[in-house]
Amino acid sequence: MFQRIKNNRVLYRFIIILILVYALFGFILSTAYFAIKLNLTNDAGAIDRNNRYFEMVYQKNEARKKQGKDLDIKEKAYLFYKIKILADYYPQNARAIVTLITQSGDFIQADRMFDAMNMPLLGNEGLQDKFEEGKKYFFTPLQKPDTNSVFPWMNIEEWPVLKEAIKKDTALIDSAALVTGVEARLIVACLIGEQIRLFNSARETFKKVLAPLKTLSLENHFSYGVTGIKPYTALQVQRNLTDTNSAFYLGEKYAHLLDFNSDSASAYVSYDTVDLCRRLVNYKNHYYSYLYAGLILKQIKVQWERAGFDISDRPEILATLYNVGFNMSKPKPNPQVGGSRISIGEYKYTFGSLAYEFYYSGELAELFPYLRNKWVD
Repeated sequence: MFQRIKNNRVLYRFIIILILVYALFGFILSTAYFAIKLNLTNDAGAIDRNNRYFEMVYQKNEARKKQGKDLDIKEKAYLFYKIKILADYYPQNARAIVTLITQSGDFIQADRMFDAMNMPLLGNEGLQDKFEEGKKYFFTPLQKPDTNSVFPWMNIEEWPVLKEAIKKDTALIDSAALVTGVEARLIVACLIGEQIRLFNSARETFKKVLAPLKTLSLENHFSYGVTGIKPYTALQVQRNLTDTNSAFYLGEKYAHLLDFNSDSASAYVSYDTVDLCRRLVNYKNHYYSYLYAGLILKQIKVQWERAGFDISDRPEILATLYNVGFNMSKPKPNPQVGGSRISIGEYKYTFGSLAYEFYYSGELAELFPYLRNKWVD
């Protein structure tokens, strides 16, 4: 039989090929079996190239868990900064983070989302540099004072002197603010307009007296005190406190706030009242300058409020009316910013615009912060 198969070449070759296939298949199975037994097929795997990044993110999140706190205000601000940068390159991803924040307010999760989206971008040095650049604005203290401001008038040599002079009066300003129920920063905004004008116009006095002593300029001619109160304006403030029919009347609580230590009723009607001048032109104590300023602001605010117009959160309008006086304070729907024109270098300002720029500049905010409730009755 074997001889017959051998003589049939086709059948013989087929059988030989079949035997070889089975032999090869058996060899493969045997090899696989022993490879498995000897753990030769185990994949050792590889460490992800971003393993350090994963660890850094994990450690950051673990630290937050232990503290049990949300992102602080600086961290939230920095996150929004990074989202803005990301949006310039990948708006769809940036929008996903913003959507999460708007829907849930979960800044922790939003920060984790950003970390995940940032991982594929670690090789983009230009983008990473922009992320790093933002850190210095939110977390790195200034090594030296930055004197360059977006507001040109804050770059003049008088401004640092004026700031130091105002700091000396912090307690007096705060006291006047407390008594009048007016945010101290609003009072300072009006003070700024008066002082910048005086500092800038009296150059020689500034160089010889104000700069060396770091003191405020005191008016004593047409206007009085450091806040430039005109005598007839001061008298109007006093009358408004006692006239229950006045649109500027603040209530019984304030009626005797400016009573003089005098038996003479003339103190309230004479423009030459010695007591009034002494109050405002006091080189050692500027309290009454700030007290009158605070009362002017509050009386104007109340007048407009009674007429149905709210200017309580408009420092530029309040300062403008403070500057132009009670007679020009006429409540209306669309008040305009203005007042005295003040030239500083090549720039021209109005009293109201100067007060506005200072108020929102952030300058001296550590002493005169922005209050949620600017007015207290």
